Amino acid sequence: MLLKGRNAVIYGAAGSLGSSIAKAFAKEGARLFLAGRTLATLEETANEITNNGRAAEIAVVDALDEKDVKEYVDAIVQKHGRIDISLNVVATEAVQGIPLYEMATDDFMRPLRVIMQSQFITASAAAKHMIGQRSGVILFLTATPAGIAYPFTGGFGVLCNAIEGFSRNLAAELGPKGIRVACMRSAGSPDSRVFEDAKIKNPEVMKARLKEMEDDTMLKRLPLMQEIANVAIFLASDMASGMTGTSANITCGTTVD
Repeated sequence: MLLKGRNAVIYGAAGSLGSSIAKAFAKEGARLFLAGRTLATLEETANEITNNGRAAEIAVVDALDEKDVKEYVDAIVQKHGRIDISLNVVATEAVQGIPLYEMATDDFMRPLRVIMQSQFITASAAAKHMIGQRSGVILFLTATPAGIAYPFTGGFGVLCNAIEGFSRNLAAELGPKGIRVACMRSAGSPDSRVFEDAKIKNPEVMKARLKEMEDDTMLKRLPLMQEIANVAIFLASDMASGMTGTSANITCGTTVD
């Protein structure tokens, strides 16, 4: 098992992608610490993991609250000794489909302000403990606009670039201390809850939009959540021990570095 004995913290673990990654990590031997806002879905994911003989603990944590995150991470380290993996996949609420020059300032800034604050808080909390143990992996998730100019993505497109830039600078600072930092760049997973809900709400619109997104890739399809989880396992494991300050492209060929 690639992650045997590793302690992994996942923020946004109540979401469909977060829970998929959590279950994949558990199968590879990691002990999971699942943080999120919705207790019921956290319990559902944890129960599935523990029913399969793996370890998982849950906590309702506000990933925007520095004090809340610090106390949560400190408690994990105090009880279990270390944190080996930290991943933040909290939901991004962004207004899209409007030209940048016509967007309200608050609509443009909201994803940048909220998500970057959350990413900074959770990554910093993990890094402070990982420095002491001189090991650890901090992972981030971005999307296609980080690698190619995509119109009408609003603040979300800029956010993807900001996360990848932050991760590279963090990697440069933490590398000498034995800590790796990497991003996963996805094109969006059609089997995720966000896409499934959108397909129910606007079936014809989403059918056309998904076809456009698929046609924009080399493989003519979009990555499934399990494919994202597989890359997360690889990056968090010793198989990727030489990788840091980089982004793994899981867009099915939408962007080319």
